[in-house]
Amino acid sequence: MIKLETNRLILRQWLDSDIPIFAGMNRDPKVMEFFSACLSEEETEEMVTRIRVHFQKYGYGLFAVELKSSGEFIGFVGLSIPQFDAPFMPAVEIGWRISSQHFGKGYATEAAKKILEFAFDELELEEVVSFTVPRNKASQRVMEKIGMSRDLSGDFFHPKLEKNHPLSLHVLYRIKPILVEEAELIF
Repeated sequence: MIKLETNRLILRQWLDSDIPIFAGMNRDPKVMEFFSACLSEEETEEMVTRIRVHFQKYGYGLFAVELKSSGEFIGFVGLSIPQFDAPFMPAVEIGWRISSQHFGKGYATEAAKKILEFAFDELELEEVVSFTVPRNKASQRVMEKIGMSRDLSGDFFHPKLEKNHPLSLHVLYRIKPILVEEAELIF
């Protein structure tokens, strides 16, 4: 089982005890502001099942995040393979969802940096993408803080939403590892 750590966080596999807390997060309008709907408890359980299956199938996924200081589950940060068609597919996406009481504390950024390190150093991925709606400035700031760049030609309409839906348009960010040869040329 993969477990990653940062200064303040533990990124680990999901526990059954995380599910009720996660269900509460998925009902929180602040957490779900840029999603098409809040999730029911049943939908949350189905999501956690999909996350667990993704780990089994690919060896990575959306890690449960807990605070080292208290052991409190505060959300997820990790990698997944989007299940829809888009011009940038196939791709591996980095994503996060943190409880609203922990917004603005840098947890998503801290965990996402560790996930990218894992993605490039351990999994040897060639690229990681992320996307969100244009109004989600907080997520875009996280993307930029972890070194991602906006692909200005990559904006797309999310195929799971009607094109006239207010959350349909998404902006795309990308990051690739710096190759050793390229890094040596910089110095």
